[in-house]
Amino acid sequence: MDGGWLERDSGPRRESRQGTIVAGVLLIALGAAFLVNNQLNLDWDRYGWPVFVIAPGLFLLLVGLAIRNEAGLGMAIPGGIITTVGLLLAFQNATGAWASWAYAWALVAPGSVGVTLAAYGLLHRRLDLLDAGLRTAATGLGLFVGFGLFFENIVGIDSGHESTALQNALPVMAIVLGVLIVLLNLLPRPASRSGTAAPDEWSAGGPASSATPAPPDSPAGPQG
Repeated sequence: MDGGWLERDSGPRRESRQGTIVAGVLLIALGAAFLVNNQLNLDWDRYGWPVFVIAPGLFLLLVGLAIRNEAGLGMAIPGGIITTVGLLLAFQNATGAWASWAYAWALVAPGSVGVTLAAYGLLHRRLDLLDAGLRTAATGLGLFVGFGLFFENIVGIDSGHESTALQNALPVMAIVLGVLIVLLNLLPRPASRSGTAAPDEWSAGGPASSATPAPPDSPAGPQG
């Protein structure tokens, strides 16, 4: 009877407990940060107001990544989006390149969604999420570079000196991205895995034993 209790406790309840522990640790760190702030009279405005967007987003992201069920993924994705928005606001607040929202949205969605999916799949050994996340993140990066080249280097939506860094960085990013695409297509592809079952620890959404193969000597159809 004790063994059954231990088995039940090692399932979803244990995964939820891990997320709760992470949330508690983050709350401790947050409380300690405010306590230090009160004692030292730190000026948070010096670091920019976007920190108040990044902090809750990062909190949701870390807690969601720690939970191994779908609820964790449902927290991690919004957390990744909010964190990315905060980081973009911090960059724009520091440089004044607010017009970059014309193409920076691609880093928020689908970019940050793909990065979050890939991170979740890597942490929890979900090959399906890792693959989907990498593809989605690559799509977001491609959209960001493509639209960025158009708006910054062709249209010139921001003619001030703040956009100089972006105008120089985007062509370099386009070159690097293009080289990666060419190399990935020139390298030999691995053998097809259609007939190979995924390992238990890198399953595509469930244990490998969930699918029951047909007996090898079963007839293909009705015998006439």
